[in-house]
Amino acid sequence: MTLTWIQIARLGLVQTALGAIVLLTTATLNRLMVVELSLPALLPGLLVGLYYGIQITRPHWGFRSDTEGRRTRWIIGGMAVLALGGMAAAVSVVVMGHAFGPGVLLAVVAYALIGLGVGACGTSLLALLATATAPNRRAAAATIVWLMMIFGIAVTAILVGLHLDPENAEATGYSPVLLLRIVAIVTGTAFLVTVITVQGIETRVAATREPDPVPFREGLAEVWAETHARHFTIFVFLSMTAYFMQELILEPYAGLVFNFTPGQSTALGGPQNGGAFIGMLCVGILASGLKIGSLRAWTVAGCLGSAAALVVIALLGQIGPGAPLVPAVAALGIFNGMFAVAAIGSMMALAHNGRERREGTRMGLWGAAQAIAGGVGVILGSGLVDLARLTLPDAQAFGTVFLTEAALFLAAATMAARIIGRQPVQPTVFAGE
Repeated sequence: MTLTWIQIARLGLVQTALGAIVLLTTATLNRLMVVELSLPALLPGLLVGLYYGIQITRPHWGFRSDTEGRRTRWIIGGMAVLALGGMAAAVSVVVMGHAFGPGVLLAVVAYALIGLGVGACGTSLLALLATATAPNRRAAAATIVWLMMIFGIAVTAILVGLHLDPENAEATGYSPVLLLRIVAIVTGTAFLVTVITVQGIETRVAATREPDPVPFREGLAEVWAETHARHFTIFVFLSMTAYFMQELILEPYAGLVFNFTPGQSTALGGPQNGGAFIGMLCVGILASGLKIGSLRAWTVAGCLGSAAALVVIALLGQIGPGAPLVPAVAALGIFNGMFAVAAIGSMMALAHNGRERREGTRMGLWGAAQAIAGGVGVILGSGLVDLARLTLPDAQAFGTVFLTEAALFLAAATMAARIIGRQPVQPTVFAGE
């Protein structure tokens, strides 16, 4: 028996909860450290880098869920660790205001827990989706789950901003106590939602697996020896490095080259994330619902479109203030969304290729590649900009990096065309039909 649409939506709620906690730690707490505590921006940057780096453990969590056959345990356990890490991270920010050293040490532990929790929960969740979703529903399932994660991030940002509002601390009565209360509510709710929504799903759709006597290293080596798994790992790393390179440079680019105010540059996240939402919906509806194209075609189109949007963004820098940067950023979001959800759908399909009972290990391997690429991408993008600005005007310096990112997307598109299956997505059967 495979997952029903209701069960897929229930698993999507876990992604919603995961995204809510991650937002607090990578955005809200980042802001508080830099602005309210006047700490160097490098500190939260290194902490987020630690969060990404720890996720190299994803293959381990996938392997454990493969061999023990109880992915629900790892989903709930991972969310518990993530919630604990999120709460500890908030406490560490409060401690930093009074004792910097102990606060930083607590933050290091907290962000390590966050990385472990995301790795265990997220990898096991994707592995369950990959093993229990019908082939004709995988594209739609990937779309639903990722849209729900974006929804969780957006709703959490709005609600936390309304209640915390550090921009007007004196007017709103912002305090460390209020911060801890809000984070406790978010993390506690996320954990409860996970426990409630995931219960009973696995026992109804997947048979319990027998323990696999093969050690982790041998199991990982078996997966790495599979040509398709190895090539797809390289594709994930290459494409996600390109995906994350603009993470820390787009807003400074808008401010330095287009004279955007801080509020205007921050608002770029709206059209970019809105575009990603549209791109994901396009793949889910057109590829799965209307049987237009294949996951391979949509992945390639997303990579090529992202490259084209980045070239336009780079060229607009030569015009400067008044150039239509916002529509170009929205287009980048659309193609990024198309590429991301199609690649995830392809990942779920490819997880079944090769040795049986290794779906979680494959998902973990690809998740680790994505996490490492995230850290490499943000460091590479910001570092190249700093180097280029030493000898080039701002517009050309940023443009050079955007063009480099576009070249990586072109390389990823070429690789995707060669390694992802060409079969069209089967029409989706919606609940009730």
